Amino acid sequence: MVKRVEVKRRRLGRTNLEVSEIGFGAWGIGGQMWRGSDDASSRAALARAFELGINFVDSALAYGDGHSERLIGEVIRRRAETIIVATKVPPKNWRWPARGDIPLREVFPRDYVLKCADASRRNLGRDTLDLEQFHVWSPAWVGESEWRDTVAELKASGRARFVGISVNDHEPASVISALHTGLIDSVQVIYNIFDQSPEDELFPVCQALDIGVIARVPFDEGSLTGHITPQTKFELGDWRNFYFKGQRKQEAWARVERLRRDLGAGEPLAQTALRFCLSHPAVSSVIPGMRRREHVEENARASAGGPLPAATLELLRQYRWLRNYYE
Repeated sequence: MVKRVEVKRRRLGRTNLEVSEIGFGAWGIGGQMWRGSDDASSRAALARAFELGINFVDSALAYGDGHSERLIGEVIRRRAETIIVATKVPPKNWRWPARGDIPLREVFPRDYVLKCADASRRNLGRDTLDLEQFHVWSPAWVGESEWRDTVAELKASGRARFVGISVNDHEPASVISALHTGLIDSVQVIYNIFDQSPEDELFPVCQALDIGVIARVPFDEGSLTGHITPQTKFELGDWRNFYFKGQRKQEAWARVERLRRDLGAGEPLAQTALRFCLSHPAVSSVIPGMRRREHVEENARASAGGPLPAATLELLRQYRWLRNYYE
């Protein structure tokens, strides 16, 4: 058994919540779009995460139609630790990513957002959500009074302590105008060795405004663990069949193999990928998906490593690779 490790904590911006710098990404335990796990394994993974000092979980109402939230609620009710849970309101039109030509009333109307927050509270067994996030975003909605009033009501009604935005895939700058309203407490964004674009505009704004940053997809949906090869086959119904369709597995694998050669012998690539995210001072927590105990134990170790050396970061800068496999 892996001994307890001290997963370090960081401040989630102006919320002043102290969250573990390695968080538990809970999309996979919702089932449906992921294959290869079950509820018993998910419960064991969550329990192990809390044993190892992870106190931050990121879920969404859309993950298994609330199944992820219900599992989290079931496990945390048995624990003495204080666990901080973030969740998300799905777009009413069920379209990811958001499109700028679709009006707010079709995606996040007030009554719908409040109803979703109430459903998440029931699923989690909590009177108040720690962090409620909009699961998609369009900058076209910033000036909408209904959106601003909805954010205010989420907090005033006691449904949520804090409100954040989960940014569209590979569009980090699209949320900046919303951050300047003063209504948003945190932002969740894709950030990894391949997609380093949040560093360009978003992170400086977050640091200036004291906005918490949750880094998602640190492994590029698996390629940056080094375990996906051109021969990898995903189970029927696993959404990664789409993400890595065509020649994408070959493309990603070739780049990862070069990266591993350049890094040389040392820690597992997955830990380097997590430490890359945590090396930027804007990042509050990184949330790799975890469905099994062994995932939890491997990821938790990355906290002990601290920021990467400057020479390693300089090497990784060369691996910036902007492309969109979500299309």
